[in-house]
Amino acid sequence: MAGTVPSKSRLRADARRNSEQIRSAAVGAFRGQGLTVPLEEVAKTAGVSKATIFNRFGGRIGLIEAVIEELVASELLAIIDHTRTIDDVDERVTYYLTAIRDLQYRQPAFNDVLLQTYPHSQQLMEICRAGSEANEELITAARTSVALRPEFTAGDLHALVVDNALALKHGRRPPREDYDRRTSYLLDGVRGRSSASDGQ
Repeated sequence: MAGTVPSKSRLRADARRNSEQIRSAAVGAFRGQGLTVPLEEVAKTAGVSKATIFNRFGGRIGLIEAVIEELVASELLAIIDHTRTIDDVDERVTYYLTAIRDLQYRQPAFNDVLLQTYPHSQQLMEICRAGSEANEELITAARTSVALRPEFTAGDLHALVVDNALALKHGRRPPREDYDRRTSYLLDGVRGRSSASDGQ
């Protein structure tokens, strides 16, 4: 019959629509609750069955990898790229630590990445690798100045970020005002003496 959409075309259109609905629901759920949110909740929001998520994405890891660029990676890489443009090392340290902690507060999914909740995801491990390289880069630059305490290492920075991820994921979420105040305390604690004196 003229004007009738072929059955296969209609099925492909339905599949695309389902995939986009699932992606949209996953972004919203992961953004609000982190990557461990039950898939049943994602399916319900998308208006599909849990089995459809497996059919379209192969399960949780596939779904995470389908949205992690939009959800976390693009923001983290933007922070890293901007950090590299800041000439003053003290300003670079302040911006980077503040921006990373801000992303941790806003994006529970970022904390799941930092905690390597799903180590079998190559994309998530690549995000961790990019973050580790940025940490090393920052510490190396700071050693040529007084921006950080001389004994402060990339391992120390990693531990602070991971400890914060654990606190945000498993502890009581603090009000934003308190969280930002504690960020300033952290910065004061890791800065070199001259940098800390300049900030007074």
